[in-house]
Order: sequence, then structure tokens, then C-alpha cells
Amino acid sequence: MFEVTADKIQALDSRLRKEGRVVIVSHEHPDGDAVGSTTALWHFLKVKYGIVARIIYPDCIPPSLAFLTECVDYMTADDEGAEEAIRDAGLVFCLDFNNFPRTGRLQQHLRGSAAFKVLVDHHPFPEEGCFDILFSRTDISSASELLYCILVDMPGIGGDAGRLPAECARSLMTGMTTDTNNFANSVYPSTLRMASDLIAAGVDRDSIIELIYNSGREEKLRAWSHLLDNSLTIMECGVAYIVLGLDTRERFGLLEGETDGLVNIPLRAAKVRVSALITEEKDHFRISLRSRRDIAVNTLAGERFNGGGHPQAAGGRISVPSDLDDKKNIRQYFEDIAARFMRDADTTRDK
Repeated sequence: MFEVTADKIQALDSRLRKEGRVVIVSHEHPDGDAVGSTTALWHFLKVKYGIVARIIYPDCIPPSLAFLTECVDYMTADDEGAEEAIRDAGLVFCLDFNNFPRTGRLQQHLRGSAAFKVLVDHHPFPEEGCFDILFSRTDISSASELLYCILVDMPGIGGDAGRLPAECARSLMTGMTTDTNNFANSVYPSTLRMASDLIAAGVDRDSIIELIYNSGREEKLRAWSHLLDNSLTIMECGVAYIVLGLDTRERFGLLEGETDGLVNIPLRAAKVRVSALITEEKDHFRISLRSRRDIAVNTLAGERFNGGGHPQAAGGRISVPSDLDDKKNIRQYFEDIAARFMRDADTTRDK
């Protein structure tokens, strides 16, 4: 563990006081925790240090999270100036990822950057040698919660959430809420304390819930209904999976981020112990995995799907043709792996 210590806080504060060229990056396909933590840090730096940082995402953020970036200076890897901004930065914050491959097209620019690099992440096995200061804990709900722990310890805050900039506090609450699936998983005592402190500080959680969960497009609702009715398979071994093909995405005009949370739905059935959402891309499938407490899907993601994550929330990818010879065989390919994984898991538990 790379804990939040007084020495690290002091070193970070000292660096910020003498460095104004700051870039903030997160992982590809940015989710609520990625956007929440990056925008929270952006607001904090602007208000507390007078630093107008540049946020760079590998690709577009979901429309449902656009309310967090309304007043924020950000760009994507495709935008002119993104590479230059990383090259010229004196300080780069890396939020919600444990290694540079998770940043997609930003990876080579980050590896080539001579900037001082700070990691804030909650995934296991960080790429230690790439960062100058590491804040890394797995016994925490999200990067947003870990960032909260850091920011309230910064000079002038004194552990008082009420001293955080209002927009910073809202972003932190949003990131933590989405990564816990609205307090349905990965919740620790510290998570509830954070939420309580932020609400006491004035964060309107009800408005956040409305914006995240109850402001979606009709097309998203119809797509979810279609997928649950026509694509959901529940195997005898207790694994449920949904395959989201390019044709379905095009039919409903699904936007990036509009399937976030879908993978959790099958776990509402008592029989289901593991749930997977398999999303077709041009030359690969993205896979999101969720599970009940007795099954560690990060093992499955790491060993079979070129990925990783947390015991109950992990992800990876299936490349075509290196992993799978033909896309049309995806269901059989996944079922064979899932059935074997569950047999091994049950055998280990019985021992």
C-alpha cells in the first residue's frame, strides 16, 4: 500500500507551489470515477493554488457526466494540443488507473514525459517505477474517495470537508457514488464517512442522483430492455452474460457510457454469481465483470481476458484474432472459459 502520509502531502504541496504547468489524465473510456476525480482535482487546484490545469482524457466522456465538465478546461487525445500539453507539463496527475496501458493513446506520451508524476488510484499492482509520488490503496471505494483523503489533508483544509471548493466536493461525491454503484458495492466505513462529511458540507446528493441515473435518453432505456430480453444468457453454473454487438449499438444509437451499470442488473437474480457485459468493438470485445463476494473476478480478468481490477469488479478485453478466431464464436468462447472458471472456484472453495 502507498498510503496518504504527511511527508507525501508536504512534498505534493511543495511541488504545486512552484509548478503551474499541470496536466491531469485518466483511463480510456472514462467512467464516473475518472471524470469525478479529475474534475474534483481541477477545481481544487484552481481555487486553492491558482493553477488552471489541463485535463486530458484518452477519449470522449459519457454525456451523462457532462454536467461535471461544464466549467472545466479539458480535451481528448484526438484534440490538437493534447500531445504538446503532456510534453510541456511539469507535473502530471494520473487518476484512476494503475499503469499506462490503461490510458490508451496517451500511453506513449506519458511514458515519454519528463514531468513529475503523481498517481492516485485504487486498483492493485500499480506500475511503481512510473510515478514519483504514489497514493495507492485497494481498501477504498474509488479513486475519488482516495483523492478526498488527500485533499482534506492538504494545507488550509485541516480535515474539514466544508473547506473544499463546492464544485470539487460535488465531483468527489459523484465519482464515489458511481464507482460504488450508488453504495451497492465496494463500500467501506470510510466511504460512508466521506459521504456524510460531504453532505454536511453542502453537497446536494439528490441532484447528483437525478443527473446520473434519472436523466438518460429514451434510446438508452429501450436498448437496455432489448438487451435484457434478447441477449441475456444465464448459465447453469451461475454466470450471466450479455453480448452487446455493433449492430445493436447502431440500431439504438447508444452513446459512450450509456451501458454503464447494465452489467450489475443480472446479479439481482439469486442464481447469478457472476455477471459479464461483452461489448463488441472493431477488432476486439471489451468485457466488464461483476460478482458476489464469494467469487473474485479479477482473477478471471487477469488470467483470461488481458485485464484486472477488484475482486468483485474487473474488466479486460478479448482480441480478435489473437484470442478469438472469429467474432461469431464469442458466446461459446466465453461460456467455455466461464464454466471452467466456476468449476475451479467451487473446487477451491470445497477444499
